[in-house]
Amino acid sequence: MEEYGLDDGRSAAEGDSLLGTGLTTRHLEAFGRKVTSTANHLMGPTTDPTASQHYQHAMNDIHRELRRPTVQRKIFSLAQTTPTDLVRSKLSTAEIQSRAISSVPDELLNNIPDDSSTYSLFQGFQASLPEEDLDHRKSHRRRSSKGQKLLNDVDRAGTLPSSASGLKKEREVLNHRLEMMGIRKNMCSAEIHEIDTKIANLHNMRKIVLDRLAGLEVDEAEIERELIEIDNKLEDIGEEEQAEETPVTATTPKSSDHNGSLSSEDQAMDASFMSESIYQKLPSPKTKKYRSIRKRSMPILHEHFEPGSLIKEVQAHNDIVTALDFDFPFGTMVSAALDDTVRVWDLNSGRCQGFLEGHHASVRCLQVEENIVATGSMDASIRLWDLSRAKLAPKENRINRSSDDEDEGLNYGEEAHPPPAPSSMEDCPIFSLEAHVAEVTAIHFRGDTLVSGSADKTLRQWDLEKGRCVQTLDVLWAAAQAESLMSSGNASSWRPSGRLPDASADFVGALQCFDAALACGTADGMVRLWDLRSGQVHRSLVGHTGPVTCLQFDDVHIVTGSLDRSIRIWDLRTGSIYDAFAYDKPITSMMFDNRRIVAAAGENVVKVYDKGDSHHWDCGPGVGIDEDDSAAPATVERVRIKDGYLIEGRRDGVIGAWTC
Repeated sequence: MEEYGLDDGRSAAEGDSLLGTGLTTRHLEAFGRKVTSTANHLMGPTTDPTASQHYQHAMNDIHRELRRPTVQRKIFSLAQTTPTDLVRSKLSTAEIQSRAISSVPDELLNNIPDDSSTYSLFQGFQASLPEEDLDHRKSHRRRSSKGQKLLNDVDRAGTLPSSASGLKKEREVLNHRLEMMGIRKNMCSAEIHEIDTKIANLHNMRKIVLDRLAGLEVDEAEIERELIEIDNKLEDIGEEEQAEETPVTATTPKSSDHNGSLSSEDQAMDASFMSESIYQKLPSPKTKKYRSIRKRSMPILHEHFEPGSLIKEVQAHNDIVTALDFDFPFGTMVSAALDDTVRVWDLNSGRCQGFLEGHHASVRCLQVEENIVATGSMDASIRLWDLSRAKLAPKENRINRSSDDEDEGLNYGEEAHPPPAPSSMEDCPIFSLEAHVAEVTAIHFRGDTLVSGSADKTLRQWDLEKGRCVQTLDVLWAAAQAESLMSSGNASSWRPSGRLPDASADFVGALQCFDAALACGTADGMVRLWDLRSGQVHRSLVGHTGPVTCLQFDDVHIVTGSLDRSIRIWDLRTGSIYDAFAYDKPITSMMFDNRRIVAAAGENVVKVYDKGDSHHWDCGPGVGIDEDDSAAPATVERVRIKDGYLIEGRRDGVIGAWTC
């Protein structure tokens, strides 16, 4: 056996070394044959007299080889080397680290899941394989269920003994199946824990991205404001240059002089619809112009929160909120209350930017359209304001995620805001419209046309370019015309309610105009649709049994709310009721957007109706709070919604912003 020894230098020189150990395949084969022969002699039969001699020779050969230190070290190092070390012996440590880090993303390195499984990878792989005889076993049992029952009965009776080997085999199969089921259960449990971990990580990532989105929208609003200021300055510079280049010439008979008064010819022409006192209040051509700057981008932050999440609450006024409106989510809000103040708010920072001063009584209605604000007051006047002319302080606060808020609300910071400068809104007034003789209770403007409703039972149409009233509509006259048409037998287009107006409610509760179309809701429960070109009512919607307090229409439907505790949806194409639903208390305010109708129904919550799935739910401060509780929030009086962003004003002067 010496010819197969590991000391054969010629063989070691000729062969290639394995894995850098200096050993060749011939060395390993020779050593394997020695081990095999030794095992055969040790485990073989002892009847052969030469077995002990072969054993002695084999052991002597092994001891002789092991006495060589070099071979001994190589053998033991090879036996103790792991596969990983064998691979690393061919690569440097730096190269291995570089390849591992470059091939694995940072996200996987930072989020390596903990291996909590008690089973090996091979067991999991074995459990994932389909059982070969499971389907065959089930089908065989179905086919012979009745016969098997009989055989079992015979076995229990002892007439046909069962095979012990068969039962043992069946037990082994069942035990194996039971073991595999345990492994599968463990795998499912581990997968569930892994999914939970991923959900938690995604939730944290969502918070981080929401904070980033909030910061971007704050910066976006600041850039928008700077752009508006630059555009205004450029416009002013252009007007000044044009005024310097244009020589002053005599005015024509039909033009207004520098004091804003019109010629006698124009006064005679306009005397039919405009009093002389209005001429004296007409603005000069320089002050007639108002700016309307369209926002270039719209916030989307609120769309990523759960419906009903609180965004912000602020103590805006000291009395009942009578009117509020905003231009877009996280934009500018204007609010009015019975404390005789009209305040402008920045919804991004949640602070008051200034006061709109000029009315001599509380404002009952207002509308915000881009940067133009129209307010109607109890002093019978209507005023227009241009918020782009405001002198605003730099913004300091950003929207932040609340660390202890579980409903994904927003936190604006708790530091006190400095009060606005008294002169911040002094350049905002454009002009005042004064023709009504009683308080203005409803207004709506679109483009250059504004329509107002008053307690003097008239509707007035205003031209905002010229700053004057161009048409007066008498609601009582329209009702009298309806009665006369009814008595003459022409009742095809008139359906009078026959009810007297409620003296405790606003005579004109709500109105909306679009081009030549005007919808008006009054205290007698009627909804009248007017044609501003002819000044006539072309349709009346009868159904409410109480004063109409709010309405809004689109291309197909008109939605109305009333003190009779109902909201009705009308089909403008047929004039019939499309849908209706009632509440427990009177409706004081209502508005809808593309998805939802929101209403203030005399409770401390906002009533929400999803138009898509006809689902009713509550949103606001009183959700989950009993109204009889002393700490319950005040009743919601006014609501406004745009693009899922809800603003509500309460009887105690608090205003809240919500996602809806």
